[in-house]
Amino acid sequence: MASGPDTTPASAPDGSRERKAAPAAPRSAPEGVSAAPAEPPPREESATAPAEGHDARSDVPPGTGGPGRSERPGRLRRPAALARREWRRTALAALSGVALALAFPPYDLWPLSLVAVAALSLLTRGRTGRQGAWSGLAFGWPFFLVLLKWLHVVGWDAVIGLAFLQGLFVLGLGAGLAVTSRLPAWPLWGACLWVTEEFLRDRLPFGGFPWGRLAFANTGSPFTPLAALGGAPLVTFAVALTGTLSAAVALTAWRLRRPTARTTRAYVTGLGALALAAAVTVAGFAVPVPTKAAGTARIAVVQGNVQQPGMDFLGRPMQILNNHAEATLDLAERIEQGKEPKPDLVIWPENSSDLDPYKYPEAGDRIDEAVKAVGVPVLVGALVDHPTKQGYVENQGIVWDPKKGAGASYTKQHPVPFGEYVPFRDQLSKVITRLQQIPRDFSPGDHTGVLQTGPARLGDVICFEVAYDEIPRDTVKDGARALVVQTNNATYGNTGQPEQQLVMSKLRAIEHGRAVVTAATSGISAVVAPDGTVTQRTREFTQDVLTGTLPLRDDLTVADRVGAAPEWVIAIVGVLACAGAWLLGRGKRGARDAAATTTAAAGADGQGEGPEDTDHDQHDRQAQTEGQHQ
Repeated sequence: MASGPDTTPASAPDGSRERKAAPAAPRSAPEGVSAAPAEPPPREESATAPAEGHDARSDVPPGTGGPGRSERPGRLRRPAALARREWRRTALAALSGVALALAFPPYDLWPLSLVAVAALSLLTRGRTGRQGAWSGLAFGWPFFLVLLKWLHVVGWDAVIGLAFLQGLFVLGLGAGLAVTSRLPAWPLWGACLWVTEEFLRDRLPFGGFPWGRLAFANTGSPFTPLAALGGAPLVTFAVALTGTLSAAVALTAWRLRRPTARTTRAYVTGLGALALAAAVTVAGFAVPVPTKAAGTARIAVVQGNVQQPGMDFLGRPMQILNNHAEATLDLAERIEQGKEPKPDLVIWPENSSDLDPYKYPEAGDRIDEAVKAVGVPVLVGALVDHPTKQGYVENQGIVWDPKKGAGASYTKQHPVPFGEYVPFRDQLSKVITRLQQIPRDFSPGDHTGVLQTGPARLGDVICFEVAYDEIPRDTVKDGARALVVQTNNATYGNTGQPEQQLVMSKLRAIEHGRAVVTAATSGISAVVAPDGTVTQRTREFTQDVLTGTLPLRDDLTVADRVGAAPEWVIAIVGVLACAGAWLLGRGKRGARDAAATTTAAAGADGQGEGPEDTDHDQHDRQAQTEGQHQ
């Protein structure tokens, strides 16, 4: 028989039954310990799940879970319980994440980005931080699974693993949206948090992975011109703010269905949010996008093609180099016959020379033959051995002159982790044998890729570097009059990845007021005007040559001048909003603690009953009630 305080009702002097007051819970009790008597009554198991928002910590205090039980199993059961309680929201969050993925190429349904942002705002509205985090992960993981499915050529485990890692950032976003949703002007703080999430994901870990930014889903939307003012972060903020304001409009409309909620203030709030969302949407039309050229250069972009897509695209040595050399020799023949105007420069893609032209004379001679035939400088992409670091390689763009041969070069500054170098190689290669397919690490360059190529001062950006804000911006500020993106997408051909990378070139064109040339080994090669219009493009896995006039510009946009300042400001505001919500919530919990202590003391004196719930239970139930009403 259990021993403990006697809680049997006693007879009062007037013959009524009087309940004996329970002792108040001490202030130093650990979180989750109920203010009930030391020996809780037996608890019946219920077939139904706990109420949404209820915290299991108040049901089974630590150390009282029965013989052989400990605190740890209870903690391990919490995620499963949360998943059972949240399954409807989890399903809606997952569908919303998939909808966001469809806003990106190759689907290009950009309005879905607004729908997805609004949906996540509503799903986290009035929730606890833990519940918001769960919804964030349920949103983020499916989003990145669909967005990054092109990585399946490496392995579906890579898709799942990278998607989960990126989804953890959205987990934090969900928690932030939940805790700030009770603040005044919550749509503004929510929009800032989207920028905060991208700010962190673009930098962590190993230099970050910027794929999946809201701005990259909106390179052909009314929000796109805002890039000329604040770059990709401002576009993301505008899209997110429109989405969160749309959520506020939907929430107000839902509340107004009840006659008791139809107040003047509710109508004003809803109409104000709707008007502001419309204003943000059309604001981009008022942003001037400068396109006036200070000069021009006639260019030719050579896409030599590969024999097969996938991990083994290289084929036999010299095969890719010969493809590009032959396409250039064919161009030279057409120029000689008068069928094609002579260009001022020719651009080859990344890895267009599959052998180091400095180390292998046959590679250098083949390049030299093609360059002399066309008679103008050629920007060649090649992998070359590092001059001093044994076992390292550099990914370079080399200006090859028909008279002087190899000249100035640019080395890729941001090699891709686990693609061009292996962090913790000695440890991870033993566990993940696939990493042994990367025999040498790429060494990063230490300067921007401003190269004088014939009459044009071009800014070379190699492959994934176009996704990072600082590299194209620094290149333009160092004097590039046009941008060239040398890329090799042969590994991910026909998967949607080349389309996702191409829209980044469109955004950079508007952001910096520069024409952008994308030169791809197997496609998609393209020429993008300073206003973001794709004037020419090739099909994938075809040998082709694009020719045309490239506008050259010197003026800097507002985005170039302000740099990363807008992103830092917006991201910090998001962090401060979370901190403010935490402090406000802590103050409210302190007030409830004081009230509970007073009530418990009164109950101990026979003047009332002690609290039956812990403060954490009350907070969770309050959040759950608010969420149900909303």
